[in-house]
Amino acid sequence: MLEGHGDDGYRFSGKIRADFSTNVWYGGEPAGLKDYLFNRWKKVNRYPEVLAESLAERIAGHHQVPASQVLVNSGSTESIYLIAQAFAGARTTVITPAFAEYEDACRRFQHQLQFVNWSDKEVLPESDLVFICNPNNPTGAVFAELESWLIHYPSTLFVVDEAFIDFTIALESSVPLLAQYSNLIILRSLTKTYAIPGLRLGYVVASPALIVRLKDHKQPWTVNTLALEAGHFIFENFDQIQIPLSILLADKESFISELKKLAFLDVEESHTHFFLVTLKKGTAAELKSYLLETHGLLIRNASNFRDLSPQHFRLATLRPDQNQLLLSALNEWI
Repeated sequence: MLEGHGDDGYRFSGKIRADFSTNVWYGGEPAGLKDYLFNRWKKVNRYPEVLAESLAERIAGHHQVPASQVLVNSGSTESIYLIAQAFAGARTTVITPAFAEYEDACRRFQHQLQFVNWSDKEVLPESDLVFICNPNNPTGAVFAELESWLIHYPSTLFVVDEAFIDFTIALESSVPLLAQYSNLIILRSLTKTYAIPGLRLGYVVASPALIVRLKDHKQPWTVNTLALEAGHFIFENFDQIQIPLSILLADKESFISELKKLAFLDVEESHTHFFLVTLKKGTAAELKSYLLETHGLLIRNASNFRDLSPQHFRLATLRPDQNQLLLSALNEWI
């Protein structure tokens, strides 16, 4: 999907005072990363590693898996499209509402698509692949019963997108399950937690056989030199650069509590720092335009997520003073 994502403030003139539309960590890149990259600038005069092999080895060490189980990509979107291509024509189920690129990538490669709403996922239709975002985007919900799926549907390959796993305390990564189950592919992103979406960096962890299958469709040099170096910095300094999650989630609870006082909103609970809101009056598109033009505030119109309505929008928690800007603007809008 080339249109309709969050963080689209670049399309508008005027200053964005606060961007609630993106679920990237608002605190910016880790301290020291910028200097680290500038000091390695000369490396851009040469081609990067064809498959970001050195970073794959470092990531494998971090997860305590063989390097043959890791493939580094230009963000999770490349991972999604590689999987869709590698399994072209498959019977594929997407758990919705969900990141639109699962559906778009599968349509590009002629998958037979079917959809199951998150609230109705107790029984899955017969599928070759299942895409599930865990924690889910855009709802912030978590699914703790993945292992039971792996057991009960052994012929189905589960693609689990953990792009937001660092933003919850309600769920741990499913990477350890790879030691027991081969019908699992895990997608990880390094751009949300470390605030580097412009560098495009993510990776896949799966069985060696699945990684080989994905490599058969991968183009060379998709991970640029600066992204590769950023990945090395992240894992070299991993313990020192984690986001203050407990503070962020506490701020989210306070933010939600204040939003619930507004009678024209229904606010959904979430296990992450982002969450869905439903308008009882007007549309998300109208509210987005008002907030942007009148207050310089950007929200995510969530109406283009499958199974959501024109009244849905998504918010990410920012600093308390920025959250207050939105609360004040909402009071003015109504």
